[in-house]
Amino acid sequence: MRISVIGCGYLGAVHASAMAELGHDVIGIDVDARKIAQLAEAHPPFHEPGLPEILASATASGRLRFSTDIADAADAEVHFIAVGTPQQPGRPTADLSYVDASFEGLLPHLADGALVVGKSTVPVGTAQRLAERLASAAPHASLAWNPEFLREGFAVKDTLEPDRLVYGVADAEAADLLDRVYQAAIDAGTPRIVTDYATAELVKVAANAFLATKISFINAMSEIADATGADVTALADAIGHDARIGRRFLNAGVGFGGGCLPKDIRAFAARADELGVGQSISFLEQVDQINLRQRQRVVHLAEDALGGSVYERRIAVLGVAFKPDSDDVRDSPALDVAVSLKGLGADVVATDPAGIENARSRHPQLTYSASVEDALRGADLVVLVTEWREYRDLDPEAVGGLVAARRIIDGRNVLDPGQWRAAGWEYRGMGRP
Repeated sequence: MRISVIGCGYLGAVHASAMAELGHDVIGIDVDARKIAQLAEAHPPFHEPGLPEILASATASGRLRFSTDIADAADAEVHFIAVGTPQQPGRPTADLSYVDASFEGLLPHLADGALVVGKSTVPVGTAQRLAERLASAAPHASLAWNPEFLREGFAVKDTLEPDRLVYGVADAEAADLLDRVYQAAIDAGTPRIVTDYATAELVKVAANAFLATKISFINAMSEIADATGADVTALADAIGHDARIGRRFLNAGVGFGGGCLPKDIRAFAARADELGVGQSISFLEQVDQINLRQRQRVVHLAEDALGGSVYERRIAVLGVAFKPDSDDVRDSPALDVAVSLKGLGADVVATDPAGIENARSRHPQLTYSASVEDALRGADLVVLVTEWREYRDLDPEAVGGLVAARRIIDGRNVLDPGQWRAAGWEYRGMGRP
């Protein structure tokens, strides 16, 4: 099919590349000329495993091209809107200006029978508003909402092999067009849910809210564990065997971050307030507060490990990205911890396999090192806050010779306490005795 993807950030660049990899003829549109030039040269502007390979393959084949001119998308049968919906400055609500601008820009270029498909995460009611605008300005086209469920670090796989497809549509013709787009996934047996606009919008934010709640729940349990001497990891193992609960995402640590989960649960709560049903999800405020508190818990652990103060003590911070296999530092717990320690007067040296440049652009006051060994050298304390494999696989005996003192805070509970203590390290985890 002929497809356009409006917005070539994280979501759009992956979606465009994956659609071309599936054999569609795709054009990616973005107002950022520098980003478009990078993508046209098959250079992703961000770190995502697997993307360089499919981007190179798709551009080389001619199935994928990029432009800054939205008029170049005029011959597409399906137009995906994949722009960002960031949190508004100083407010919990979502900023829909990019969605609205993309939608309005498309209107003069919609061919007869074209389908506009929203993939951006939006407050419930947005699709209906856009559908009404489409009916008056371009009645020859139609609208669908098709939320994304990508995990950073696994986005390519999640696009090519989704665990479910959700269509919010107003007519069967729109669903048929989306079936043609996703024919490979449908043939592979991917579950397909066809519903209305509002339900499709809610699926995405409800999934994020549930995931955030599960993470904050186990982090709350880690606080109880610290107060009682219990082991939150064993607790999670035990309750995770209950099929109604499950073990996934019951890993206590410094909490969630990134460009989606934090802002999405805030926007969801704000939208519920606007609808007059804010009390129904008022618990999300506590979910958010628990999550943010975890970051300060790591800072307090660092102060306690160093006798009450981190002032002028050298601290190696392992990780600045919000999760491994990503260079995304938006609302990153790891970066927040590093900045907080620096603010308390610590001599912080932060390292990360992919996120240093993004972190430096936001917090140039920190010292960064691309080398784990250099970051560890002479450290009075090591703080692991992003669970990159190379940090999980560190040899405690070998790195023990680099540091000034063998003290480590495992902010992700991914290390073996027994192994590190046997090597002479003072080990502290989150909710682990």
